[in-house]
Amino acid sequence: MTYQFSGKVWKSGENAGWVFVSLPKDIAKEIRKTLQWQEEGWGRMKATAITKHKEWETAIWFDKKQDTYLLPLKAEIRKKAQIELGDIIEVEVKL
Repeated sequence: MTYQFSGKVWKSGENAGWVFVSLPKDIAKEIRKTLQWQEEGWGRMKATAITKHKEWETAIWFDKKQDTYLLPLKAEIRKKAQIELGDIIEVEVKL
């Protein structure tokens, strides 16, 4: 299944936190309803992500506090795609 959305790039924690884009809640609800059985430990689900013509193998993680999945954006991807905190980016996630 493939999902396309736009989201704001944000950072968890102060200094050494992870950088994410949150999936829209309606998409997360659909994923949980149809694909939750694919989740591994801690709500992790393998995925392929694409943004700004950069594709990488990753995973999305379900966050109970936000009630949605989070897509981590590695520093390498952010650098190659010139992504900064606060940017609104278009993302495609394949599960």
